[in-house]
Amino acid sequence: MTIRRMALSDADLAAYVSVFGTVTPDETPDPVQIRWRDERYPDGAWFLAETRGSDVVGAASVGRASMYDPSYDAFWAEVAVPPEARRHGVGSALLAACSAHARAHGKASLIAPAREDRPDGIAFLEHRGFAVVDRAKIVRLDLAGLEVPQVRPPAGVRIVTLGERPDLVEAVYAVAIETYQDIPGDEPMYAGSLDEFRQRDVDRPGIARDAFLVALDEDGRAVGFASLLLEGGRPGVGVHDMTAVVCSHRGRGLATTLKQATIGWAIGAGLTALEAGNDEANTPMRAVNHRLGYRPLPDWLLLRGPLFGGIMTP
Repeated sequence: MTIRRMALSDADLAAYVSVFGTVTPDETPDPVQIRWRDERYPDGAWFLAETRGSDVVGAASVGRASMYDPSYDAFWAEVAVPPEARRHGVGSALLAACSAHARAHGKASLIAPAREDRPDGIAFLEHRGFAVVDRAKIVRLDLAGLEVPQVRPPAGVRIVTLGERPDLVEAVYAVAIETYQDIPGDEPMYAGSLDEFRQRDVDRPGIARDAFLVALDEDGRAVGFASLLLEGGRPGVGVHDMTAVVCSHRGRGLATTLKQATIGWAIGAGLTALEAGNDEANTPMRAVNHRLGYRPLPDWLLLRGPLFGGIMTP
């Protein structure tokens, strides 16, 4: 078996997607998102594990955790090995390749996601020194048969879209600067520079401008926003990328209003479901989701662990 770094060719991407699609069929990667990430964050890498006969038996990715400050001392890593190829050292070799890449970029550890209903993945990481540092509650709203919600913003607030008002990106960024630091998690969320925010949270492929809702107060100041991410690997499913409301307008039902407007857009666009993930400590947003009828899915865990092994890859 050999581990090689992917070139992101069509063939390599197809192999990578096939492996992850087998292991996590309801979160199949989107090649468009992979290429976007490679262009936007060039410190990342993707790996394939191959047998001597060139059969692909595993895949992995590693790179900056874009939701954290660049100085954060860990890289994000994901490893996937189909059940029939497990317990032959494939996962360990891929994790070592990820670790070598992180080490070369001055990082001291890795963070990796795992889903609570996939105990093999959790055990794999825990046996290599990883521990759970965060837990996200995942919920889903099935849209079949739902009526478009009536959207009634709080007094003095109106809802527009970035499709209608592309000039509002800087105003939305100001909301992000104020609110991202309040979102519970292992580390404070990082809004970044205006350029990074625009590229990551506004212009990223799959973020629809017409589904990017902005709440404006009586003076035209942005006081909240909500956005969806639509990925090619999950047709018909929209993921709530962000819902944020500034401190001065919390407790007035604005987050619920923004979610209702998002649901209405999704129904009109023919989506079949919406999904959201919130840190278990984010009780206000979790309460909004519950009131709107979102049902729980298995939790996502974030594990952090030491760099592993010493394999170097080309």
